[in-house]
Amino acid sequence: MDRLDAMSVLLAVVEHGSLSAASRHLRSPLATVSRKISELEAHLHAKLLQRSNRKITLTEAGRSYVSAAREILDRVEEAERTAAGEYSAPKGELTMTAPIVFGRLHVLPVVVDFLKAYPEINLRLMLGDRLSNLVEDHIDLALRIGTLVDSNLIATRLGAIRRTVYASPDYLARNAPPRQPSDLSAHDCITFENMASIRSWTFSDGKRDLAVPIRSRLAVNTAEAAVDAAVAGLGITRVLSYQAARAETAGLLAPLLSDFEPPPAPVHLVYPSQGLVPLKLRALLDFATPRLRSTLK
Repeated sequence: MDRLDAMSVLLAVVEHGSLSAASRHLRSPLATVSRKISELEAHLHAKLLQRSNRKITLTEAGRSYVSAAREILDRVEEAERTAAGEYSAPKGELTMTAPIVFGRLHVLPVVVDFLKAYPEINLRLMLGDRLSNLVEDHIDLALRIGTLVDSNLIATRLGAIRRTVYASPDYLARNAPPRQPSDLSAHDCITFENMASIRSWTFSDGKRDLAVPIRSRLAVNTAEAAVDAAVAGLGITRVLSYQAARAETAGLLAPLLSDFEPPPAPVHLVYPSQGLVPLKLRALLDFATPRLRSTLK
């Protein structure tokens, strides 16, 4: 039995929640995955997993073994990277994650230029608005918008992004522009469910937060849809400033209530604390940081 391989299979089962999901992830037959887990349990003389039709849970022995196996595999991976020269030359594999819209508009162009400059590096860019666990998901670098809550991450600040109210010139020609947040009660609003409540928006008067009731004519689950609906003249929307930047530059949307915006959301590049930083990651940080900062000015 290859114990390192068996450990990898066990971690895949735990991380993906079932034998079948691990089988798909590993592109290995379900019977093979099941056999390797059974062989590992037989070798250890211990039950690692409690299996049912719906889910898999770790036994007490399983929790202890998984923690140790993850550390062992991380050390093996680091040793392999060192032997392959990742600490002496910028080469190898990288995984980065970023929010969908910001990633498509600003991170992807930087990544494309970075890969052209470093032909021995391959990069996987995952765009999504869900916060991933960098260690568990084996992510080297993440772009985060908002206050950081994980103190175990090393952060490089890039700038800040405003949360702004917008409407189209057509809508404002048909409706008096709001002069203060309370005026929104008389307007049709387009709400972005992932950002805030669809019943109220919070503003700031410089001293305190103001929760203002709104009337949502349309609730959507992507910023792009909210921007498109506002451009079409349906109503007033509120999104992060970069999400509406192109429409604003083109004159399709106008910002409103700027004096009442809450404090801007900070933007960081973050990566797990790991001792010596591989040159491939250092190269990406040095390449991306000044370019992304320029987009947030």
